Amino acid sequence: MERHALLGIICIIIAVLLLIAAPLLAFTPPGNRLLAGQPPFPTPTPIPPTPTPQPVLTPRGTPPTVSASEYYLIDMNTHNVLADKNAVESRPMASTTKIMTALIAIQSGDLTLPVTVHQDALERIAEGGSSANLRLGDTIPLGDMLYGMMLPSGDDAAWAIADALAGNEQNFVQRMNLFAYHLRLFQTHYASPDGLSLTSEEDAEHYTSANDLARLTTYALSIPFFAKIVHTDHYAIPATATHAAYSWTNTNTLLVSYPGMLGVKTGFTYAAGYCLVFAAQRNGHELLGVVMNSSSEDLRNKDAVALLNWGFALPLLPPKP
Repeated sequence: MERHALLGIICIIIAVLLLIAAPLLAFTPPGNRLLAGQPPFPTPTPIPPTPTPQPVLTPRGTPPTVSASEYYLIDMNTHNVLADKNAVESRPMASTTKIMTALIAIQSGDLTLPVTVHQDALERIAEGGSSANLRLGDTIPLGDMLYGMMLPSGDDAAWAIADALAGNEQNFVQRMNLFAYHLRLFQTHYASPDGLSLTSEEDAEHYTSANDLARLTTYALSIPFFAKIVHTDHYAIPATATHAAYSWTNTNTLLVSYPGMLGVKTGFTYAAGYCLVFAAQRNGHELLGVVMNSSSEDLRNKDAVALLNWGFALPLLPPKP
């Protein structure tokens, strides 16, 4: 009897313990983990709400009619394409070539490097190239010579820079094509540092597209010294013991006539027509465009202004997911 009584007491004690332990196992985190047979997990961190995307310039309607056979317009803040026509068609680029020449010079050369004007630079002008009116034997620092190339579009300055940095024009052109490949500009090929083409054979070897020009210029404008040069309307250097005095005015007249214009580069040959790479800012937005093969200098500028005005007037809408 005593043995049965002892077993009964033990069973009662076990039952009481189970009654006490059950709520602990069922209603506490340690109990839940124990019952589930799982290791402890940290408390999950709340996921913050997704921020509302900022409105962006959004194409609506039809771009303006322009004389250029190719054009391209992008929002530099978002890299969204706003308008394009034949933008991947390769064609001659004229002096917009000098965007690449300046970019390589700035990135690979010391801006204090002396650049001497040799006979080949002057012969280039005699062939019909645009001129910075350089004098044979003058030695000008690279930084100043770049203004002589970009503002009056001096072919003589472009050849002098090529000689100083690469020994001759052919070696410099190799660098241009290598850098174009590095930037994945697959519709671009260079045959000279200035863009002057005198034969149909040269035209066939020297080309780009509006798309490639826009991509190249977007990169170039990220370099402060390049952006400074192309935004300069007039630049003068006094005479020194190594060179005469020079005064250069930018061929891009929109720098003066269009509010917010940032640059960038004009170009013209008979094969290329009138070309312009341009950038402007308004109301916190920056647009970059290219027109190629406009029919005159006046229409080239009107093309650029029409595209810019249309782009800046686009509605601000949330970006598409």
